[in-house]
Amino acid sequence: MGRLPIRIYGDEILRKKAEPIDFVNGELHKSRLEKLVEDMLETMYAGDGIGLAANQVGVLERIIVIDLGEAQPGIESGPRCYINPEIVSRAGVDVMEEGCLSFPNIHAEVKRPSEIEVKALDLEGKSLHFQADGLFARVLLHEIDHLDGVLFIDYLSPMKKLLLRDQLKELEKRAQMSGGRE
Repeated sequence: MGRLPIRIYGDEILRKKAEPIDFVNGELHKSRLEKLVEDMLETMYAGDGIGLAANQVGVLERIIVIDLGEAQPGIESGPRCYINPEIVSRAGVDVMEEGCLSFPNIHAEVKRPSEIEVKALDLEGKSLHFQADGLFARVLLHEIDHLDGVLFIDYLSPMKKLLLRDQLKELEKRAQMSGGRE
């Protein structure tokens, strides 16, 4: 396994829409995806994250990894991988503080749906269809947004963005100097 460089705010790849993954290529493709998932998980754990989207590590494919840590009611604990995830429905409203590995040391309260229905594929290409709420729903929404080039700061009020302006400019400067990688 290998830790991948995390792309930080200011890197244009974070604003690009990831492409769906096609399972037609068989075992070779599957082994590449398994390696990517392992590397993404290692990267996420090294950053003390609970979710990571492929474009955050420079890969424009629709794949996310999540590990919420401790088991939550109705949710299996441990690492999870979702390929080509889509939100089928949304309900309710919840406000919670969010952070992001692509925005080191920046946190803000974000309003999101409290319950969602998701369809995706697993690493075998098998269809998944499930409900999520609470933290699990929030992480799924955050990571799926990444795949669509949407960042959590896009949900902030103009005043909150103004308060974060200096920190965001500093990240943009770091991204320019490092080629977008941390």
